[in-house]
Amino acid sequence: MGESAWIMFCNNSSCSKETGKTCSSGFPSIFNPYSCFNHAFIISVDMLLLLVAFLIIFCKFSSKKITTNSQSQSISLVAVLSEIYNGILSVAYLFLGIWTIYHKLDMDHTVLPLDGWLVLLYQGFSWLLLAISMSLKNLNLPCTIAVKACSSFTLLYAVFLCISSLLEAIADKTVSIKIILDVLSFPGSILFLFCAFRGHGSKDTITDPGGDFDACYAPLQGEEHDSTDETSVNHDITPLANAGVLSKMFFWWLNPLLQKGKEKILENNDIPTLQQACQAHACYLKYNDRLSEQKRRNSSGSISMLSIIAYSHWRAMLTSGVFALIKILTLSTGPLFLRAFIAVVQGNETFKYEAYVLTIGLLIAKCLESISERQWFFITRMVGLQVRSMLSAAIYRKQQKLSNAGKMNHSPGEIVSYVTVDANRIGEFPYWFHQIWATSVQFCLALFIVYSSVGLATFAALAAIILIVIASYPHTKLQLECYKKIMSAQDKRLKAITEALGNMKLLKLHAWETHFKKVIESLRKDEFKWIIGILSQKGYQLVLFWSSPIVVPAVTFWTCYWLGITLNASNVFTFLASLRIVQEPVRLIPDIVQVFIGAKVSLDRIVKFLEAPELGNRKLEQECEDKNFEHSILIKCNEISWDINPSSKPTLKDIDLVVKPGEKVAICGEVGSGKSTLLAAVLGEVPKVNGTVHVHGKKAYVSQTAWIQTGSIQENILFGSVMDPVWYQEVVEKCCLIKDLEMLPFGDLTEIGERGVNLSGGQKQRIQLARALYQNADIYFLDDPFSAVDAQTATSLFSEYVMRALSDKTILLVSHQVDFLPAFNSILLMSGGEIIEAGTYDQLLASSQKFQDLVNAHNNTIGSEMDVSYSSNGRAMASKDVIKNLHVKEEPIMATGEQLIKEEERETGDTGLKPYLQYLRHNKGFLYFTLAILFHVAFIIGQLVQSYWLAAELQSSEVSSKELLTVFTVIGFSLAIFLLLRSFYVVLLGRGASESIFSTLLKSLFRAPMSFYDSTPVGRILSRVSSDLSIIDLDMAFKLSITVGTTMNTYFSFFVLAVLAWPVAFVIIPMVYLTILLQRHYYASAKELMRITGTTKSSVASHLAESIAGAMTIRAFGGEDRFFLKNMNLIDANASPDFYTFVANEWLIQRLEILCAIVLSSTALSMTLIYLGPSASGLIGMALSYGLSLNVFLVVSVKNQCFLSSSVVSVERVEQYMHIPSEAPEVIETNRPTHGWPCLGKVEICNLKVRYRPNAPLVLHGISCIFEGGSKIGIVGRTGSGKTTFISALFRLVEPADGEIIIDDLDICTIGLHDLRSHLGIIPQDPTLFGGSARYNIDPLEQHTDNEIWEVLEKCQLREAVQAKEGGLNSIGKKNKDTRVGFFRFASINNMKTISAVVQDGLNWSMGQRQLFCLGRALLKRSKILVLDEATASIDNTTDSIIQKTIRTELKDCTVITVAHRIPTVMDCNMVLGISDGKLVEFDEPMKLMNKEGSLFGQLVQEYWSHSS
Repeated sequence: MGESAWIMFCNNSSCSKETGKTCSSGFPSIFNPYSCFNHAFIISVDMLLLLVAFLIIFCKFSSKKITTNSQSQSISLVAVLSEIYNGILSVAYLFLGIWTIYHKLDMDHTVLPLDGWLVLLYQGFSWLLLAISMSLKNLNLPCTIAVKACSSFTLLYAVFLCISSLLEAIADKTVSIKIILDVLSFPGSILFLFCAFRGHGSKDTITDPGGDFDACYAPLQGEEHDSTDETSVNHDITPLANAGVLSKMFFWWLNPLLQKGKEKILENNDIPTLQQACQAHACYLKYNDRLSEQKRRNSSGSISMLSIIAYSHWRAMLTSGVFALIKILTLSTGPLFLRAFIAVVQGNETFKYEAYVLTIGLLIAKCLESISERQWFFITRMVGLQVRSMLSAAIYRKQQKLSNAGKMNHSPGEIVSYVTVDANRIGEFPYWFHQIWATSVQFCLALFIVYSSVGLATFAALAAIILIVIASYPHTKLQLECYKKIMSAQDKRLKAITEALGNMKLLKLHAWETHFKKVIESLRKDEFKWIIGILSQKGYQLVLFWSSPIVVPAVTFWTCYWLGITLNASNVFTFLASLRIVQEPVRLIPDIVQVFIGAKVSLDRIVKFLEAPELGNRKLEQECEDKNFEHSILIKCNEISWDINPSSKPTLKDIDLVVKPGEKVAICGEVGSGKSTLLAAVLGEVPKVNGTVHVHGKKAYVSQTAWIQTGSIQENILFGSVMDPVWYQEVVEKCCLIKDLEMLPFGDLTEIGERGVNLSGGQKQRIQLARALYQNADIYFLDDPFSAVDAQTATSLFSEYVMRALSDKTILLVSHQVDFLPAFNSILLMSGGEIIEAGTYDQLLASSQKFQDLVNAHNNTIGSEMDVSYSSNGRAMASKDVIKNLHVKEEPIMATGEQLIKEEERETGDTGLKPYLQYLRHNKGFLYFTLAILFHVAFIIGQLVQSYWLAAELQSSEVSSKELLTVFTVIGFSLAIFLLLRSFYVVLLGRGASESIFSTLLKSLFRAPMSFYDSTPVGRILSRVSSDLSIIDLDMAFKLSITVGTTMNTYFSFFVLAVLAWPVAFVIIPMVYLTILLQRHYYASAKELMRITGTTKSSVASHLAESIAGAMTIRAFGGEDRFFLKNMNLIDANASPDFYTFVANEWLIQRLEILCAIVLSSTALSMTLIYLGPSASGLIGMALSYGLSLNVFLVVSVKNQCFLSSSVVSVERVEQYMHIPSEAPEVIETNRPTHGWPCLGKVEICNLKVRYRPNAPLVLHGISCIFEGGSKIGIVGRTGSGKTTFISALFRLVEPADGEIIIDDLDICTIGLHDLRSHLGIIPQDPTLFGGSARYNIDPLEQHTDNEIWEVLEKCQLREAVQAKEGGLNSIGKKNKDTRVGFFRFASINNMKTISAVVQDGLNWSMGQRQLFCLGRALLKRSKILVLDEATASIDNTTDSIIQKTIRTELKDCTVITVAHRIPTVMDCNMVLGISDGKLVEFDEPMKLMNKEGSLFGQLVQEYWSHSS
């Protein structure tokens, strides 16, 4: 009975009858897929699996307790893929089994023996039931255990099937469909395993393809209101959230957005929001959790960012890795299909309709390859997006807590670069991560196939590849060094550019643009050396890896020749097809290396920043809502210092201060005595505090230098608070802003430019005061807030703001205005970092000589014309009746009909070839590009000739093997030369374009008028000179040439297929047409998405730069969380178009790949059905080797096109700022002033009219006057009356609309700007210092000796302060031959043990000291005409009187034009010019004007006398 059954099963043979094979007997035969023992074993295992699967399904559906969820079940993408993949696999087994039965009945008229088809049916049914059982949800514990055990067993079973089938295929050098299915069962089993362990008993289901966590939005602490406003649910949520399985697999959910992009130009509000898991908030929360966990485990405090990223996204990366594996396995079936097709053409078909079955199999394999690769890239792109958002948010959060020491090591420009450049580079890395191992696995599989084709010659191929990789190692190492160097050089350049752009007005006023431009160019020159190095290394590696498909076949075929291995169409073209498959991944190795190196360098930089010291002292503050406390401020410290070095001299010492609730305390003292540092210490800004600092209550802070946000005036005043119309109106009135708002075109909704550029200094300060008052805080810290406003406005503000609005508030006020001091409860007199006296005004006046000197200095500055007496009870408020009767009239600086700050411009629509032509027109770009493309064409034609020679002559008896291989090798070496020449010209193209574009851009920026900087946030410019320029420097040339090259490869492959198999032309032509249609449909949306990505990136950079500048103000108001939330919203606004850009790429590539699969399958079928003559097998091998790589070529081509389209947006963006309408010429050679001009200093102004922009109303209305040479002219007027505009016209920062300004008989509009500005001197309203040495700051052009500089510092009261710095004038290092002392070398401050004399923006010097530096520059320059624009506003009266005396003595023969709010400053002038509403109202001697009824000057004097009494 048993024997009969065995005969029925196996026909009494150890092998299946139909195979015709000889099988071994015994146990080894179990590994032979054709043996009966193998079939019996497989059927037994299948029966066991079927039983387990039935039990799991029965257990699920017979369970009485059915779990239901009110919410929809989230679907695992792996489960979906597993169902589809294994479902198709089971159907393939069943179909093959049924076909085998049909074939046996047709041929043998019997179904015996049973084993051949029974094993296929069992395989099909078992795989089908396993797929069903693995997809079940909500199983009980026994079923879950069974599923996991079954999946593990299935994996081992599949490994057995895969290995046994591969060994048999290699041994027999033939492949059957059953062997292919057995090999494909391995990835199916892996999917089963993932489903079992991820889908059962795990809370982490995947709600999106790239996410692996369920992050819900939780408002930041204290953010409930803001989060409601700013992150309210967007109903236009991404369609991905509600997409079905097939929609996700084929990206159908993107169709509505692409359709919208075709119908109209996409705008920001057309783009749906991201999924919750991809939003910056969720990413940052995950980062914070991982960081906290890491810190708990590792007490050392160092951050392992790589482990945080890996731990946060390992599931998504694992899922994408499965897709990558499936892609590699399906790709590797290509050469096997090729071998099978060649066998069919040679008449060795296994069954009748094998060609059709192979065609269908090839189509399915290629479609599966496309789906898996697209999901692989989609998931990794999404992970990269999350990583980038996480790092951007982490960097922003870190800068909010960065200490002073941290700021010295990381400049604002560097921090912006961390977000715009470094975070982007790290975000790119996940996309490339799997390529590292995928290329290796793909290579190993190719080696197996190659071994089956050429035997031992495989080792020669392997040796050649290893040698190529070894040869690339020195280049890789050199490239890593170049990357490190270029990042350092780029930081230095960005620091310099950031400082120059931020202080462009000062550079223009002093005519320093040319010098600073040369400094930046020299920095760029250093950077450019490394750019050339990187481009050269990329060129070498490109040649090396593109040559590998040429060198390896030559080495392999010659080895076959020497070993006597016969070369035929089957093994040669199977080998070449395998090589072509790995050709593109191998060519990608340079890119992978570059990305890996770039990501490593960037990660190190970001980690270094994230580990920088923070403001640890803020913990000492105690916020308290309870009003019942004994003191508002308590300070008991023996040392307070900005420098944490124990050996450093403390900034403040022995501070003992208690301020009670409601008490008003004034702080006064000379410049640099530590007044602002004391406020900073109370606010928790000073890093080193030895003692106790307690603050009870809500704080408000007004900084000495006004910090204004980009946005409307209303947004600046509200500062995140809820609008209360009544309180808001009261605040505006108290801050004297009513008239300003009435005159502005949009009232309080008028947009303010970056740093408040379209407001006067007084207006900016009053908006700051309004911001502080609106918060209704308990404690107010006011740092010299009245220095920027005129006397009457100061008096009004003090009366209405300090004494009334803040009557019950605690106030700490730093002030140089002695006249306000009597109104305070207590006065602190500071000197040398100590509080030397403290008491009431009367007490100090009676007991302190220093205080008496301070008051007397003030009295002396008022002048003999004003008889002023101070009485003990005659406080500043005694004259309030006089003040009330004075008419307040202030005019704003701007009254135009349009907003100054506009949305960032971007190109729209299809720009065609315009940006590419713009790129190529630089520095012989067209020539180099043309030559590179010509050599690439030669390379392609050479490849075709080489392949055709091999195909046509391989089986020819007329050509010997030696001759065949010699010609093949010679052609190959010629191709290598073409590659070398192509790379050479691409490097020249990149080098020339990079050099020319930067030079043009820099020239355009430095020649741009001030109106450009007034209306353009610096962040927009920085994003172009950092990330956009980096793309142009390192990527653009190679991307352009490679994209054109790979596109030519693709269309050339189409051409070869059409020629070799002419019927395929009927498929190819419509396919090419469809390809063009799809690309047009794609580009309509994709280009706009790329452009929106660029503009939103600028917003992120601008907000970051602005937040860095106002960090102290933001912290003082407790606005960190609100600004952080806004930053995350901006990150999301940037990430959203970027997300849809890369999804659109995958959408396009997937459709094109499926078209290619159809073309390839059609080619294979037609070539097997058409007779091609004796060389048929060679030609079909050649055609299919081209066809199999068509998918790869097309993917790489389209991918490169997408990358190029993204990169060319950088060219568009940079191009926008390369042709800014420039100022008048710097020098007019035909009309240059003499060397000693101006010799008299006489200024004649005739009917001067000025407007800021065309069609804008006049700001100055026909001013006419004459300033005699050597006279002292005072200019007075209300805040915003046009005083600063008048000075701007004198320096031609704004060109006169009409009229003339004549200096010493020379019309200033007829000479060059450099000639004009370099002959005038100015001390500007906003004092500015540059990072570097003290010498550099006072003499940037290095035209004076050290003795001259020390002499000027002495006169400016700065000698002692500079001498206190180690190294004196050159405190960042000894002066060397390099003339770029400060500016060039300030980037190396980080490596110095001592702090630079001046850090960026001069933050380590007080405001008064900065103004003294500016005064020193003017004294050193000794111009015949000197302008003082509020030059001593932040200096105490004593220092002011010394400075005025110095100016009178040193510049007695000069024409001095003084704009001042302090009336005593202009009392000794020869003439006073009064301006109101942009009109000249009076011009006469001061005494005459004082005695003139209705005089503006007389009114201002009366006001000053009133509030000084």
